[in-house]
Amino acid sequence: MAELDRLDALYGLGSLPSLAPPRRQRRFTGTTALTVVVTGLVLALVVLLHPSSQVQAVRRVIGLGAERGLPAPSHDGPGGVHAFAMTQPGSTDPVGWDPCSPIRYQVNPAGAPAGGQTLIDNAIDRASAATGLVFESAGSTDRRPFTNNFVPLGTKQPVVIAWADPGELPELTGDVVGIGGGAAEQGVMGRRYYVTGAIALDTDAFTDTSIEQRPRTMEAIVLHEVGHVVGLDHVSEPTELMAERNNGQVELGPGDREGLALLGSLPCS
Repeated sequence: MAELDRLDALYGLGSLPSLAPPRRQRRFTGTTALTVVVTGLVLALVVLLHPSSQVQAVRRVIGLGAERGLPAPSHDGPGGVHAFAMTQPGSTDPVGWDPCSPIRYQVNPAGAPAGGQTLIDNAIDRASAATGLVFESAGSTDRRPFTNNFVPLGTKQPVVIAWADPGELPELTGDVVGIGGGAAEQGVMGRRYYVTGAIALDTDAFTDTSIEQRPRTMEAIVLHEVGHVVGLDHVSEPTELMAERNNGQVELGPGDREGLALLGSLPCS
């Protein structure tokens, strides 16, 4: 009875002490802490490793993002004429590629003329020098330009460069010997950036003979289309390479260079 009186005073009349060991609560707390740690590790791995452009932006915000591969070019120089294919909503600022990520591209070799790959390589090198953007080859592909351009939100798709004819792409009829362009989406910081693109080069114009006899002219046409992919539009000034009709211009004009430098100087996504 004395023991019962002691228990009543300690735990209340009619109650019995809990049989659950006190350390059970400590086990539960330890399990919860372990879950929090594991969840944190998983989130950290996602932030560190996930390839999507949105997560890349998060990495940059916390100081873990990639830096520019090449320095931004200067756009001070003689005035010229340039135009952008797309601008930011409600602004005159251009839409361009993320300068802290390489522009990956693939070439479809079907129907390629002799020397065609060299034209592409040279044009891309010139565009990279003018923009400070890094281009990275992702090898060959069987993808076709301007078809099946779906890109999952938050990802990028390599630019596809291919040879085509008017039967496949009616836009290549007449004196049009190439078409090019990019597709953009809005990043987490509110700016729009290109995430993919395409170039189609006319097999009727790009022949073994035309490349052998006029390599600089044919290379300039490819560079013109690469200019569209990185964000330039046509202009009416004939001395610019981005003129709608080429009159023998094989070098970038002052407006071309200014526009390309501005596109390469955009903030990272």
